[in-house]
Amino acid sequence: MSDDFNMSMRKFLKQVGVTSQQVIEEAMRNADISGKTFDAKVVLTIDELDLEHVVTGKITGQD
Repeated sequence: MSDDFNMSMRKFLKQVGVTSQQVIEEAMRNADISGKTFDAKVVLTIDELDLEHVVTGKITGQD
């Protein structure tokens, strides 16, 4: 893959990671999360490639 492709991919994934963390943190600040565990799911789609990728996990709130 080309350097341009790799750079655009990394830039996109960095934006996804940073903005996702920000919105999760904000939502958790506004909720009663003490010791609770939340199921999380991210769905990545690229329509032109007929791609759908699902990532699931758990996020535990702080006490």
